Amino acid sequence: MKKSLKLRAKIRKFWRTLGPGLVTGASDDDPSGIATYSQAGAQFGTSLLWTALVTYPLMVSIQEMCARIGLVTCHGLTGVIKRNYSKSILYVILIVSFPSITLNIGADIAGMGAVGNMLVPQVPSFVFSIVFTALLMYGIIVWSYHKISTILKWLCVVLFSYIFIPFLTHTDWSAVLYGTFFPKFQTTAEYFMALVGILGTTISPYLFFWQCSMEVEETNQKHLVLDKKVINLMQKDVEGGMFITNVVFYFIILTTGTVLFNAGIRDVQTVEQAAQALQPLAGNMAYALFALGVLGTGFLAVPVLAGALSYMMAEVFGWQEGLDKKFHEAKGFYITIIISLVLGLSINFIGISPIKALIYTAVLYGITAPVLIALILHICNNKKIMGEYTNGIWSNLFGGLTFLLMSVAAVLLIYLQFR
Repeated sequence: MKKSLKLRAKIRKFWRTLGPGLVTGASDDDPSGIATYSQAGAQFGTSLLWTALVTYPLMVSIQEMCARIGLVTCHGLTGVIKRNYSKSILYVILIVSFPSITLNIGADIAGMGAVGNMLVPQVPSFVFSIVFTALLMYGIIVWSYHKISTILKWLCVVLFSYIFIPFLTHTDWSAVLYGTFFPKFQTTAEYFMALVGILGTTISPYLFFWQCSMEVEETNQKHLVLDKKVINLMQKDVEGGMFITNVVFYFIILTTGTVLFNAGIRDVQTVEQAAQALQPLAGNMAYALFALGVLGTGFLAVPVLAGALSYMMAEVFGWQEGLDKKFHEAKGFYITIIISLVLGLSINFIGISPIKALIYTAVLYGITAPVLIALILHICNNKKIMGEYTNGIWSNLFGGLTFLLMSVAAVLLIYLQFR
């Protein structure tokens, strides 16, 4: 009895330490990301499972740097760039980021609507998309930062539904282990496209801005005084959040790579296709878990996407910002959220398919990611900005590797798209 009480206390304590890092990591597994992972699994089976191991330290290094920038400077990433770098760099980042994030929002809302229609066929998908957008808009504008952050944190639990699916189906665990620890490369354009898609989905630029701004919000909410203890807690939070997102994307590839690939289903373009393909092969339970997971991650990711864009716009134009503020206190901030959600929803009605939106988003993210990573590395090695909290050897090593990998990925992605 005492042991179980101690275990519960430890779990509660660990859960309380998790915050922005958990939400940032979990939001990375959004409906558009699930579509990317599902396609990779269906197309190449378990041969891309190793990417979960490789991307983890890279994701941790970049998100930890972004979080540290927020804690040290008390400004979002856009605000730090605005104060220390050329405005032309700032405007280029904003010009590229606005359409890419908006397209990402549109793809996620479309995915949520399609899955809602799958679960309740009597209601058209566009009605679900409208209702979900309205609910998200209401929650972001009306609820307090504490309530929003708490709800987002608990929505992360939905991600664990993907972990159970392989245990409900016939899984060849020896093939899974082999695909995890022994990479099998292919020299085809399709393989590199899947690989670049995974990199672009897991290391997304909007997460850099959200992570940094959320650390500022946490500092203001909890009145934190920066010291090594705060930095250590932040690092644990980031490591935990990134670990969860990688475990989930690993299991999505595992599920589709064993169930769909082995059944000869190679082309999965959307989340609803992945869920529908699973139903006759894996059973109703696996199908329902997959579909509900898409809805949960959509409700988690869309506020992160819209919030990241609003923080960027507010810092560029000097508006009041923050989810802890009421609408009348930060009108520009909340109007940006409303516009991004409406534009994202409108993509469903103007003839741009979710798949095209994802392709355009991937290209735009591919362009901005290396530039932003280079800036983040430069900021974190600048003592005038970071003081005693500049990068160590390991941060620079993994950050440098991430920059090189994302640069190569960007070139490959653009080449493969326009070849």
